[in-house]
Amino acid sequence: MPPATLPECLTVLTTTDSADKAAALARGVIDARLAACAQISAPVTSVYRWEAAIETAEEWQILFKTTAAGYDALEAHLLAAHDYDTPEIIATPVVRGSAAYLAWIAEETLAP
Repeated sequence: MPPATLPECLTVLTTTDSADKAAALARGVIDARLAACAQISAPVTSVYRWEAAIETAEEWQILFKTTAAGYDALEAHLLAAHDYDTPEIIATPVVRGSAAYLAWIAEETLAP
């Protein structure tokens, strides 16, 4: 596929407070075809300010691979499925990548 026709892809990061919740979020997103892949990272320690206090928490990161066109639906799904009041949802553009891999992301995020 020539570079000019590669799909615009994103990685989208969120976190949650347990491995089970991370797995459920990942499976729900993949089942809904809102991302081609979800990678769950081992627990990380997050330090942040919340409601005027500095908090420290163990969290699991989930990195989704999706298309830019599918971002709004993915964000809406995460907001509805997440139990945090204000979940982290951060999208980063994929600037370069394997043409075959980017095409796979686009294919897997299309409705069947």
